[in-house]
Order: sequence, then structure tokens, then C-alpha cells
Amino acid sequence: MKRITATGQSVEEAVESALSQLNTTRDRVEIEIADQGKKGFFGIFGSRQAVVNVTLPPDPVEEGIRFLKNVSEKMGVGAEVAVKRNGRNISFQLSGDKIALLIGKRGQTLNSLQYLTQLVANRYSKQYLTVEVDAEDYRQRRNDTLVQLAERMANKAMKTGKEVALEPMPSNERKVIHNALMGKRKIKTESSGAEPYRHLVIKPIK
Repeated sequence: MKRITATGQSVEEAVESALSQLNTTRDRVEIEIADQGKKGFFGIFGSRQAVVNVTLPPDPVEEGIRFLKNVSEKMGVGAEVAVKRNGRNISFQLSGDKIALLIGKRGQTLNSLQYLTQLVANRYSKQYLTVEVDAEDYRQRRNDTLVQLAERMANKAMKTGKEVALEPMPSNERKVIHNALMGKRKIKTESSGAEPYRHLVIKPIK
């Protein structure tokens, strides 16, 4: 958080000075008028400059980047962080050596990083942000794997006539499998269990 005090012949001039020093825009700052100022006689005698205190709150995206870099360094990974923003959707892309350490087994570490980064970013945001953390396109590769798994398990359920329970997965991965099988009329998918052991069950329709 940055906070400066600026002065000017008017409140507006003082605010513009502060925005210039902070290199930001009015919609991102909080403005407190400490002194309205006074013009004085003939604009000279008894005049007093306006004084404003302008605060620039932490940026949620910058805080997310700082958090990810800090955690990466503590894990011994010198990760680079690239950001893509689309409205309230923020995507942090990680790259670098030893990136597998940030992914973890079946993406468990990456999912934890995503959850924590979302908490950090929303702590500093006035509107709710949806955060995704990816590492060298792991999530796309994982999605492709899940779609293949869905096909195999669906075929197994139809062939045996018995339901097939998959391993526990986060909600976004369960959704990938559910969407992949939506077009199959001979099976249906249901979520079962409580987090963090909630899993998908593929059931044949008899």
C-alpha cells in the first residue's frame, strides 16, 4: 500500500499531483482532503494551498504474483509468473526449472496454490475474482487425460453393467469428466462423498 500527501492551488490540482506521483488513475485510489485550501486576497495574500492524502491500495494481481514467487522460492523453484486477465477472471501461468515440484502428484500442489492465491487476490479486491494457477499448460494436459479416463471408465460401466467410482478429484476436474460424458445416453454421472474425498461415480442406465 502506498500513501502520499500532495499539495496544490486547489484540491483538484493536489489530487492530480498525487496521481502523477503514484503513476495511477483516480478510480484506483482513496482520497482524503486534509485542507481545502484558501485563495486569499488577489489570489496572493493569505492564500493557503490545498492538501490531500492519497492512498493506493495493494493491487490484487500484484499480490498474487508476489505470493506465488515467494512460495516458489521457498520450495526451491525459481518460477516466472505471467498473467492473463479477462474481467474478473485471472490466470497465473508458472514456468521455470523444477516446475514439477509446483504441480505435485496429479496436480495436488498446483490446486493448493490456486486455492491460496485466490484467497490472497480476493483479500485485496473490491470485487470477487476467479483465479486459475497453471504451470506450463499442465491443466490442459490433465484435462486431456481426464477425458480419456472418462471414455475408458464409461465403456467399462456399460460393458459390465456396474457403476464405476473414480478417485477423489477437485470440483473442476469432476466437471471435466461430467461434461465429457454428457452426450452418452446409456450412462449418468453423480458426485459422491464429502470434500476432500468427493468423487465421481459413473452409473450405467439399465
